[in-house]
Amino acid sequence: MHHKLEKRWELRKSEPDDVERLVSAGVATPLLARLLLNRVPCDCKAAASFFTSSLAELHDPYMLLGMESAVERLLRAAVGKEKICIHGDYDVDGITSVVLLLTFFQTIGIDACYIIPDRLVDGYGLSADAVDKAARLKTDVMVTVDCGITALAEAKLCAEAGIDLIITDHHTPGEALPDACAVINPNQKGCNYPFKALAGVGVAFNLVIALRSRLRAEGFFSGRAEPNLREYLDLVALGTIADVVPLIDQNRILAKYGLMELSQSHRPGIQALKRVAGITGDVGCGAVGFRLAPRLNAAGRLENAAMAVELLLCKDLKSAEPLAAALDASNAERQAVEREILNDALQMVRDDAAFKGRKSIVLASEEWHSGVIGIVASRLVDLYHRPTILIALKDGNGKGSGRSIAGFHLHEALTACAEHLVKFGGHKHAAGLAIAEETLQAFVERFNEIADGLLTPEDLIPVLLIDAELKAEDLTLDLVSELERMKPFGMGNPEPVFLLQDAEVLESRIVKDTHLKLRLQVEAKKFEAIAFSMAGRVSVGERIDLAFSPAINNWNGRSSLQLTVKDLRRAGGI
Repeated sequence: MHHKLEKRWELRKSEPDDVERLVSAGVATPLLARLLLNRVPCDCKAAASFFTSSLAELHDPYMLLGMESAVERLLRAAVGKEKICIHGDYDVDGITSVVLLLTFFQTIGIDACYIIPDRLVDGYGLSADAVDKAARLKTDVMVTVDCGITALAEAKLCAEAGIDLIITDHHTPGEALPDACAVINPNQKGCNYPFKALAGVGVAFNLVIALRSRLRAEGFFSGRAEPNLREYLDLVALGTIADVVPLIDQNRILAKYGLMELSQSHRPGIQALKRVAGITGDVGCGAVGFRLAPRLNAAGRLENAAMAVELLLCKDLKSAEPLAAALDASNAERQAVEREILNDALQMVRDDAAFKGRKSIVLASEEWHSGVIGIVASRLVDLYHRPTILIALKDGNGKGSGRSIAGFHLHEALTACAEHLVKFGGHKHAAGLAIAEETLQAFVERFNEIADGLLTPEDLIPVLLIDAELKAEDLTLDLVSELERMKPFGMGNPEPVFLLQDAEVLESRIVKDTHLKLRLQVEAKKFEAIAFSMAGRVSVGERIDLAFSPAINNWNGRSSLQLTVKDLRRAGGI
């Protein structure tokens, strides 16, 4: 088993007065009020809209700065039968954004094509090559999705090529913005859109909503069918959940309705993808994050993401099935490559005598595939709880991918190392970079220095946040149904975790080598529990405290309560 970190258990504290306010307003039960306030500070109105999360609560897209100009230009393109080229990114957010815009444009009769950069050849973002390609395709308007906010030089090239550029992005803008026909990004200065955490596909969806209402006002749909945007929400949910943006506010609405749409998707590509991923029935966030997204991502990691776009554009199952099978195979290959890199990285950490004294991990190798290192960096953060950057070296140049922990803003740290980097981009949790091999040592030293100065020993101990302590009598199937109202869970709205104290272990057996199946007794009640990757942590007869999430186990037509254990310790240890 890999290195196992002790977690610090922390009971979240919500103000009893605030809880009481929501309860007496009839917005939530005491438990749900507490859970909600543990996640987002909110008044009664915000709490009510958290639970309703209806499409009517989506903000007006025209609140996004730049929307007016973008819609004006696209209206001209639609009426004048101009050619539009969409430039995306090779991750799921970028792929779904491309498919969303392309489908919308083609449905309303606009001549549209797309370009997705090759991760290994072009790297992230808009490039001179892409502008060149768009010019050769006789593009009148180029729309970027999920990228472009830092493409200052490329915006100039577009202007020189006579291409009008519209940028839609959600990444952190730099000091200067590209000179474009329109720039839409909720995070740009002067943008009054109230919610700043949309994914790229959320920004693209807002563009489509605004454009459709403008086209409607112009009478554009008098002779043709108007696209039903609800049918696009499956794409929005895929990109939003895969990009790990907080599932609150606007994203919660988009994810909630998008998951419904995904569950009954009419899109042949999604049907085929669900089939190879073994998904039947309703699609939840877990199925998107662990099954659908990795397969869509796989193409862009090891080769070209265009295959994922083509799959989602398929008009029938016959053409979709071979593409879904190819993505499935690509994903299996990605997992194998990832395992190899992870083992390599773990060995490097073990061989490094000075590792214990450092507060960050920066590793580089010529053996690594740059498309997969980000996932491995995430795994290392899970194992060691330190900001981690992995760099794949090739011909004297390096491509790096980083992941961080709470208390360490990765983008700001890289900004402080800018002199040692060719380029970088990202946000506080994740970032990408390019580096010349000769400056690698200086970069490693500077990055470690920054981590050393910013992180305290406490920061390096992962915290397990516990929502509330429950008693045995609270644990019922009704509790699980009550918690359903909090769904969808994800970043920003994690699945609730509870504390149960002084449980006696009646039975403990190891399943699939690493997991524990437990039978517990608390007071006079008995419970079944599953503890993943915790084999060997407890023995029969011990008394334990456990942090867990309750779930329903449906087996042989019977529903019973099962506790999914997040962590456990000897009784009385908190």
